[in-house]
Amino acid sequence: MWTVLQKPGKEELFPLARFRDSIDRLFDDFMETPALPVKREGNGKMFVPAVDVKETDDFVVVETELPGLELKDITVQVEGDLLFIRGERKQEKEEKTKAYYRQECNYGVFERQVRLPAEIDRDKTEASYLNGILKVTLPKKAGARAKTVTVKVKGA
Repeated sequence: MWTVLQKPGKEELFPLARFRDSIDRLFDDFMETPALPVKREGNGKMFVPAVDVKETDDFVVVETELPGLELKDITVQVEGDLLFIRGERKQEKEEKTKAYYRQECNYGVFERQVRLPAEIDRDKTEASYLNGILKVTLPKKAGARAKTVTVKVKGA
């Protein structure tokens, strides 16, 4: 049994918090490598919005969580087979405290690139933004739609 001879400090009370901070730094460093061009902006934390990509027979649908953003802060572009979602989450409130005890909300400039799984008709692309969810609907070109082919299997 261990005997504590002095009052434990914050690190002794929360050893898993220090471990979590180390893991967070490891992933932050990995995400900032040239292969994944994400940089820290605003309050020094990365803002990487979550993205869902769905494909139907006729469309590719991309949904992105962008809570707290206004429509004027979002840009959507299609270049080649990439969808670019760019924007900025601004921190508009000013606090007079000396320091934060904890700050987990991320602010700053962000960009997400999504490689599209099919050739799309850029001119008919539509986007909507409602309740913090950006939904981009990209219609597939006629030749890019999935075709089902039955293959005859021969025995050996």
